[in-house]
Amino acid sequence: MEIAIVGGGPAGLRAAEVIASQAPAGAGRIRLYDGKPSVGRKFLIAGKGGLNLTHSEELEKFSARYSGSHPEGLWTSLLTDFQNTDLRAWAEELGIVTFIGTSGRVFPKEFKAAPLLRRWVERLRSLHIEFQMSHQLQGISFRDDRFHLTFDHQGELIAVEADAVILALGGASWPETGSDGKWTSFLQDLGIQVVPLASANCGWEINWNTDILKECDGLPLKNILVSAGEKTIAGELLITRYGLEGGALYQLGHALRRMEQPMLTLDLKPSFSAEELANKIQHSSTDYLSADIASWKLSRAATSLLKHYASHNASSDPLRLAIAAKSLTIPLIGPRPIAEAISSAGGIHFSELDEHLMVTSLPGLFIAGEMLDWEAPTGGYLLQGCFATGTRAAKGVLCFLENLQQREKIP
Repeated sequence: MEIAIVGGGPAGLRAAEVIASQAPAGAGRIRLYDGKPSVGRKFLIAGKGGLNLTHSEELEKFSARYSGSHPEGLWTSLLTDFQNTDLRAWAEELGIVTFIGTSGRVFPKEFKAAPLLRRWVERLRSLHIEFQMSHQLQGISFRDDRFHLTFDHQGELIAVEADAVILALGGASWPETGSDGKWTSFLQDLGIQVVPLASANCGWEINWNTDILKECDGLPLKNILVSAGEKTIAGELLITRYGLEGGALYQLGHALRRMEQPMLTLDLKPSFSAEELANKIQHSSTDYLSADIASWKLSRAATSLLKHYASHNASSDPLRLAIAAKSLTIPLIGPRPIAEAISSAGGIHFSELDEHLMVTSLPGLFIAGEMLDWEAPTGGYLLQGCFATGTRAAKGVLCFLENLQQREKIP
């Protein structure tokens, strides 16, 4: 049996590891292909931020972090099979000790990706996985009961046959690492439904007033509530020359993309009610906006936004100004380009797949990682999602090949 895994990111590497370690002796040859000269390039980029491997949240909250076209309960099932504690145990098997930070995020004590990746690749080589680097997938087809893949290897077209295939080519963020999203076209040619790829965990553009940029470019908005539609996140934002960045915004990307006219609503003083804020200034002045909101102890950035986005009649009415501070609406233009995003949304619609992440119209073809139509915020959920889907696809391959061998034995 020939098993081809295309994509050397976390999902593909994990899938190769599971198959090689759990397949019966003599089950077949496992080849891992990647378009770059080495594997794990996006994994190394994640390591620049300390390598946030996963999060310590309990399962119910963890699984709710994922959005997309998946059926109800799928992420609970995926994370039950390979959850955050399993990922920590896996790292420790490689000699990488992890710890839980104050925010609940899980990191290696070294705060580096390279040592873990190096030991991981060594393990994979010891499992006799064959690495085929600088192989860029050009197309895939199925005929004569086998998959036929075409790769561009340094300008030469290489034809490969396989009995089972796992595609783990990533989304379209960080294209310099190889995840450029070009696979969407040839999978659509196979009749597979692909939700268009979109920027996720990214900044959003705003048509700022020039005065705001002069006053606030590079300044944070701290201890605020940020809302998009019915979803509200507590956190921080950063004002940039093109708009806003920040973890609170990243968690609202899915809701914002569903809005016909995307906009954020900011609560600049969540610890006070509008009435309490109004009472602080109502006996002070007739021009409350310019003179007396100092008693609210707003940051410089928050004060600037309130001055520019509050209605004109709010400055002379304490309650109206307080309500504006509690529900300041900021219209958005759109997300930053996908190449700048931390991750991407969209991908192969889950209706095309069975519970093993196998394409139902092409038995033997499995999908893992960011090629699937899911998204999650930063904080460890992205890597955990890649490891969990890679694990599920690998186990699906093992079941598929076992069934295939049993059918071949039947006279």
